[in-house]
Amino acid sequence: MRIVKVFVLFCLMLILLGCKSISNKPHGRFQKENLIPWSIVGFDVKDRSPKERLEMLERLGYKQYAYGNRPKHIPSMQQEWKMAKQKGISIKAVWLYINLNKDKVGQLKSESEVLFENLEAVGLQTQIWVGFQPEYFENLSNEEALLQSVKMIEYLSNRAQKLGCKIALYNHGGWFGNPENQLRIIKALPNHDLGVIFNFHHAHDALKTYSVNIKKLLPYLWCVNLNGMKAEGPKIITIGQGNLEKEMIQELIDLGYKGPFGVLGHVKGGDPERILQDNLEGLQHIFR
Repeated sequence: MRIVKVFVLFCLMLILLGCKSISNKPHGRFQKENLIPWSIVGFDVKDRSPKERLEMLERLGYKQYAYGNRPKHIPSMQQEWKMAKQKGISIKAVWLYINLNKDKVGQLKSESEVLFENLEAVGLQTQIWVGFQPEYFENLSNEEALLQSVKMIEYLSNRAQKLGCKIALYNHGGWFGNPENQLRIIKALPNHDLGVIFNFHHAHDALKTYSVNIKKLLPYLWCVNLNGMKAEGPKIITIGQGNLEKEMIQELIDLGYKGPFGVLGHVKGGDPERILQDNLEGLQHIFR
C-alpha cells in the first residue's frame, strides 16, 4: 500500500513539473486567450461595420481585442462596445491620441472628449492606450517636455480612475515614445497605476538598445504588440518573415514577462482578417 502511495505521489509530481515546463515554453504563451488583436478598426481596408468586425473575430476564434478608432468610427463606438459585450468579446483597451496643440489639461479636443463620454455611457472599464503626437515635443527642452506630458498624463489618469479605467503609455515615436522618458513620467506620478504598451514596430529605430529598454520597462509592461522585424525594414511585416522577432520575443519571455501579446491586423493595404491569421500562424511556426 505504501509503495502505491509513493508511486502516486511521484506521478503527481511529474505531472505538475510537466505543466510548469509547458507553461514556461514560448509556444504555451501564444494561445488565443493570451493574444490581443490590434489595429483592426482604424486600419481596416474593408471598412467593416461593428457587426462585421465582431463576426470576423468570432470566425478567427478570438474573444478579445483592443479598439483603436479613427474619427469616422465615433458614431458607432458605443454600438460596437455594447455588441462586443453581448457576444462575450472583451475590449482590452481603447486608443487615445493626444495632440498637445489641441488637447489641453481640462479641455480635450472633441474627438478625445467623446472617448471618455462613451466609456462612461457604456460602463466599459478597460485600459486606455495613450499616444502623443511626436511633433509637439520637437521644440521643447527635456524638462519642458516632461512637465507637459506629466501634467497631461496625471489629468488623464485622474479621469480614467473615476471610470474604473487605467492609463498606459504607448511608444508611438518621438520624445514620448522613448522608454527613458516614459519611465520618467511614471516615476513622477507614483500615486498613479500606469503601464507601458511596447510596440515592436515603433521601436524599430532603437533596435540596438532593445535589450536594455525592455529590462527597464519590464515592471510596467502591460502588453507587447508584435510583428515581424528586420533591421533593414520595412517596419511592419508578417511575424515569421523577419529575422529578429523570435529572438526579441524569447528575450522577453526569458526575462519573465507574463503579460499578453498584441497581434497586429495591419500591414499596409492588407485585410485584417488575413493578416491576423498569417501573424498567428507565423508566431506559432517560429515557436513550434
